[in-house]
Amino acid sequence: MSKIKLLLSLLVLIVIISACDDSEGNSNSSGNEDETDKRWQEIQDSGELVVGTSGTLLAASYYDGEEENQDQLTGYDVEVMREVAKRLDLDISFEIMGVDSMLPAVKSGRIDVAANDIEATDKRKEEFNFSNPYKYSYSTMVVRKEDNSGIESLEDLEGKIAGGGATTVYSQIAEHFGAEVKTYGNAPNEAYLRDVHNGRTDVIVNDYYLSKFGVAGFPDFDIHLHPDLKFHPTEQAVVIPKGADTLTKKINQALIEMREDGTLTKLAEQFYKEDASQKPEGDIQEIEGLDL
Repeated sequence: MSKIKLLLSLLVLIVIISACDDSEGNSNSSGNEDETDKRWQEIQDSGELVVGTSGTLLAASYYDGEEENQDQLTGYDVEVMREVAKRLDLDISFEIMGVDSMLPAVKSGRIDVAANDIEATDKRKEEFNFSNPYKYSYSTMVVRKEDNSGIESLEDLEGKIAGGGATTVYSQIAEHFGAEVKTYGNAPNEAYLRDVHNGRTDVIVNDYYLSKFGVAGFPDFDIHLHPDLKFHPTEQAVVIPKGADTLTKKINQALIEMREDGTLTKLAEQFYKEDASQKPEGDIQEIEGLDL
């Protein structure tokens, strides 16, 4: 009898241990699945991808100025994301917000992703997933035509006033070289550019393509792109919540298809008149000592 009880006890113990092992295995798997698949599953369930963007950034995200289309949000980043959503069989909506609000909104879950010419830096990659780059560029400056705002090198930024967003890489570059940054909310390009024109600020450090179109949009302003300064090569990508690996994979699959079939090139040339989906040629100065 005691032997039978002992055998039964051993069998029960084996079952309990096996159950614990299965429970732990399922828990780990479920944990990984929650981490990587939850956001994608939520988006599939809703049928909609919610994208944060500014609506004020020529030619990445802005409202069409033509009278019949003045309420139409468009731009390179906007149309790239529309095409991504289409290929993922999703509807899309855009949440308009300032650039300084976008990353916190991704982190909090207020929006699914952000697309607003955002650079994928090493520091940001610690807190977020990023898609493959859909745009390559570099940084330059908007300065006054008459004297380049007294700036002939990056070192000449010291003591200057630079217009920019509080959390942008471009403002960090300006501060790195000793400029004082005047920050704006979700202001249109005109506010930044007018301040350089009228002397309230000296310079805007920004993306080459965005700066080119901003300057071209206001021909009466006494501003131009600095003729000699090209620095800090960049890659722009979709900002995705950290750990949302399935969502990242799905967006990347769409972007790869768009690159291979020429859609990215077509959109880039439509909005920038150059193929911003490819890496720029020529010498572009790297900046040492930036913790980005």
